[in-house]
Amino acid sequence: MQLSDRRALGHSGLPVSTLALGTMTFGNAGWGSPDDVSEAIFNAYVDAGGNFVDTADVYSRGRSEELLGRFIASRKLRDDIVLASKYSFSGGNGRKNLRRCIEASLRRLGTDYLDLYWVHVWDALTPAEELLQSMGDLIREGKIRYFGLSDVPAWFAARMGTLAHVNNVPGPIALQLPYSLVERGMEHEHIPCARELGMGVVAWSPLGAGFLTGKYNLNADGTVSAAGGRLDSDNQPFRMFKERNWKILTELRAVSTELEKPVEQVALAWVASRSDITSPLFGASTVEQLRSNVASHEVEFTSTQLARLQQVSSFESGFYDLFQGPINTSIFGGAKVTA
Repeated sequence: MQLSDRRALGHSGLPVSTLALGTMTFGNAGWGSPDDVSEAIFNAYVDAGGNFVDTADVYSRGRSEELLGRFIASRKLRDDIVLASKYSFSGGNGRKNLRRCIEASLRRLGTDYLDLYWVHVWDALTPAEELLQSMGDLIREGKIRYFGLSDVPAWFAARMGTLAHVNNVPGPIALQLPYSLVERGMEHEHIPCARELGMGVVAWSPLGAGFLTGKYNLNADGTVSAAGGRLDSDNQPFRMFKERNWKILTELRAVSTELEKPVEQVALAWVASRSDITSPLFGASTVEQLRSNVASHEVEFTSTQLARLQQVSSFESGFYDLFQGPINTSIFGGAKVTA
């Protein structure tokens, strides 16, 4: 597999790269990348064969969109790039705010359409019917080509997908959710929902908010040390410092040693190896990080190594265990029946 390979995003005609570039670092002077480095990251991704670039109206307060639009235009790549942006955090998902946000994003990006427009997060307010109609209007007007749902309950995604199907109108073609060795919760309902309704899955935070890069260590005295990572509770990886996750990191390090590959490459490659994931979405603040992430395509697991990572990252399924086998054999008289 190479970055220049393409996969259809869900049941659509939109071909995207097997790794998507997230641009939350672009234009962020604090923990992100300066403008010239952001441009170098973008160029390195495109030159390696990537075409799927993801931003949002709130990234660096719009600066990410402005820079990305400039980078695309400077290389005359608009027809070659699958350009995705998001809205929600600046006023919710209702029709009025949607219109305001799409116009502002198009202006900042310097384009008259988006290939993919994400609902950034469920606002627990806007009805699925309103959102479906509003997105359909944007498609018919040519302002977006497709839309997807990021960070929404599975039932909401299922409702939108079903409404679109029964009314024969454009529906969401993809879900975007966190997924990694330390965050596999969407296997309960989101992945089956996407599979059933023909949605692709884009996995954000495939490195567990940086925890799976290996820069954090649990010391013998129970304290945590880091090489280049903050340890205050405002830092996202802080919530990853749990017993289960340290065990996962230990096994991940063992596999990376066997493969003679960096820990972060192995963690990213594991996400990419999952059959239901269309594209892991990664970010980078340096060109070196970008190249290391792209090189994850070179990782080749043995079946035993995959089984070890699968086992150590397994999680309590609770009620969902009921659907993993016992109820099936009970219904069908002891016989296991598959679709």
